[in-house]
Amino acid sequence: MEKITVGLLTIFLAGILLITGCSIFGKKKELKPFVSEVIHPEWSKNAVVYEVNVRQYTDEGTFRAFEEHLPRLKNLGIDVLWLMPTYPIGIVNRKGELGSYYSVKDFMDVNPEFGTMEDLKSVIDKTHELGMYVMLDWVPNHTAWDNRLTIDHPEFYVKDSRGKFTPPIGTDWTDVIQLDWSSEGLHDYMISAMSFWVKMGVDGFRVDHPHNTPVEFWERARAELNKIKPVLMLAEHEEPGGFLVKGFDMNYAWEMHHLMNRVAQGKDSANAVSKYFNREWVVYPQNVYRLMFLTNHDENSWAGTVDSLMGDAQKVFASLIFTASSVPLLYSGQEACLDKKLRFFTRDTIEWDTCDLTGFYASLIRLKKENRALWNGEWGGPMEKIKTNRDKKVFAFYREKEGNRVVVFLNLTRKSVAFKTILKDIGGEYSEYFTGIKEILPPRTSLKLDPWGYRVYVK
Repeated sequence: MEKITVGLLTIFLAGILLITGCSIFGKKKELKPFVSEVIHPEWSKNAVVYEVNVRQYTDEGTFRAFEEHLPRLKNLGIDVLWLMPTYPIGIVNRKGELGSYYSVKDFMDVNPEFGTMEDLKSVIDKTHELGMYVMLDWVPNHTAWDNRLTIDHPEFYVKDSRGKFTPPIGTDWTDVIQLDWSSEGLHDYMISAMSFWVKMGVDGFRVDHPHNTPVEFWERARAELNKIKPVLMLAEHEEPGGFLVKGFDMNYAWEMHHLMNRVAQGKDSANAVSKYFNREWVVYPQNVYRLMFLTNHDENSWAGTVDSLMGDAQKVFASLIFTASSVPLLYSGQEACLDKKLRFFTRDTIEWDTCDLTGFYASLIRLKKENRALWNGEWGGPMEKIKTNRDKKVFAFYREKEGNRVVVFLNLTRKSVAFKTILKDIGGEYSEYFTGIKEILPPRTSLKLDPWGYRVYVK
């Protein structure tokens, strides 16, 4: 998505909080469990997703230049590349020098700024050769003003009282015009366009803001795409049920992201994290995927960097999302200590270098892949809360699957903490993952964690 005005963003986030069971007014909406019938691609069982901002990734800002990074991403442990929109960008009413990726001029072509169709096909093929997969960013709500559909199929669009095309109501997205999903022809077109890319080799889609599109369309689309090959579908949406019943494998854990920021800033505590997961475990079935992240393109460009929003809490929350029941996401440059907000409508190249986070994230990815307890959905083990005598400061849990077990202790405060815990049937000898030191849990004395400290014990 593009930038939303402050007032609209407040309304949007309030809506998300209400949907997910929280409220800025302190009230909660009752959430009910649901059943998902989605069968995930087998290759997604322990997948880590990486968001690629092609424009800012290299000095050249091209597919070919990005392709040179593929071996590095493979060595990091990445499985799935989500490419931000690679389609031609509209010229009419364009924002900024280069425009928004989400102002799509043609759903079945590539942005010449990035290269040619053959260049993108080369990236897809090389990604597959390395054992990784590719998701394209899909934009179902709107198009550029100069998209060919405005001429060939004006009935696909919402019109204002004068019969003119209109930007999405209530936004400042003046560079795009709203699609009308009551048009059955639009359904057919979108499925044919998505099928075009899957036939080329694409393995799935991250769908931008599908809130105003019909659930039934995505159920039909998934069924049609799966006839070509199994696909992975990610919705930028947060609501139990609905899209996740038959259409999508995964949705965004936006509430968790904002909660982590609040805890890092001293505005909330480990108690809130516990309450969040208590709701999560009741509402979401084990086979549903939840995307968790410290940052993404929206957060980085509009809200701030990981450093500015989380500070020293980055590693403890990274440890959480890589060990919790989630599919972790890394954004371009996150593994290289990206310390600036990337401009959205112009070139703003990432500076590549190794840093202390490079090996740290590689270690977390390796842990997720090697320990079956941490795999995604029903391939992994459920999270089980561990109580401590410092639950306002410490969030602790374990996951277990087929003889693999991981026990996690996280200090969600900026002060050192000593605590005691009872592990009942999971006590014994473990290895602390990051140090390799063998320890008996629970210890005879208190466990101690540094400010924003974390320990991950494996067995």
